[in-house]
Amino acid sequence: MKLYDVYPLFNVNIVKGKGCNVWDDKGQKYLDLYGGHAVISIGHCHPHYIEMLTSQLNKLGFYSNSVINTLQQKLAERLGKISGYDDYQLFLINSGAEANENAMKLASFGNGRKRMLAISKSFHGRTSLAVEVTNNPKITAPINDNGHTTFLPINDLAAWEKELAKGDVCACILECIQGVGGCNVVSKEFAQGLAKACKKYGTYLICDEIQCGYGRTGKFFAHQWLGIRPDLITVAKGIGNGFPMGGVLISPEFKPVYGQLGTTFGGNHLACTAALAVLDVFEKEGLIENAHLVGDYLMDELKELQQRTKHITDIRGKGLMIGVEMDIPQKDVRSKLIYEQHCFTGCASTNILRILPPLCLTRDNVDEFIMKFETVLNEF
Repeated sequence: MKLYDVYPLFNVNIVKGKGCNVWDDKGQKYLDLYGGHAVISIGHCHPHYIEMLTSQLNKLGFYSNSVINTLQQKLAERLGKISGYDDYQLFLINSGAEANENAMKLASFGNGRKRMLAISKSFHGRTSLAVEVTNNPKITAPINDNGHTTFLPINDLAAWEKELAKGDVCACILECIQGVGGCNVVSKEFAQGLAKACKKYGTYLICDEIQCGYGRTGKFFAHQWLGIRPDLITVAKGIGNGFPMGGVLISPEFKPVYGQLGTTFGGNHLACTAALAVLDVFEKEGLIENAHLVGDYLMDELKELQQRTKHITDIRGKGLMIGVEMDIPQKDVRSKLIYEQHCFTGCASTNILRILPPLCLTRDNVDEFIMKFETVLNEF
């Protein structure tokens, strides 16, 4: 049997990682400014993370959600405190797409509506409901094309209010900083106006914090820079530092009903242990504050680089989620960064580099990246 060939692959076999670096099977070291799609939050192979997972695996890896799992209770308590959402409820699942699926289901259960509003260029996942609010026809199969979603421009409050006033919108779903869409940032004025309009028209507000959340922007959630408090918040990626996990933070307005939501693997013992280890490291090593400070430094250094080189046309984002728009194809730049400079970044669209490093990134790492990136830009 062969693998189903849906991923265009770089010819690199990564076999080891430590902190903000990874190594291939030939022993070549790479600077990792992508973290596997923003998944690596505390760095590769953090010793505390390894110790906790090993210890738990020696006790119990998995049992069903039909019995008490005190690790889930502990995680909910810790997550509520560190995020500022003590009064919310937590439902644990396995991935970001699944988190968004369940958030939309809860919203629809709550007000009985079907229509969604989402931002143009949005990406919320590839599963049935999640792909309906993802603005990419290439990954939307006919069975998913059910007309439930209206896509609207980012930060155009009047357009969103016009749709909300029709009274049939179930929920609005936002990435406060778009990932695949190119690190476009939701404005404070738009976010606050939309939150107010949602309350007025009985529509729920969902913040998709799967990529931009979990400390990446220098606050626990990206929407906390905007002064809003969503009804539903979805998380994944950085929650487990590579262990598959997702979750929905749910407003007290929603009352749980037995059997309404469910999952086989969600919130299993190993996943909860991974998530608890991540929170331990966040607190002990100040990684959220580090994302803020080092992110500002990276942004400043990129702006200086823009002044002294060609090809950078825009820099946007927050903390350690930054998009660098160029007038040359990102594919060519990424290839040179990987094969010549041994540095991983992400991408968006045809000409945007997406920078999503582990939150333990240092200023020295930034300096190393700027040097590598400048070398590549000067080759064009």
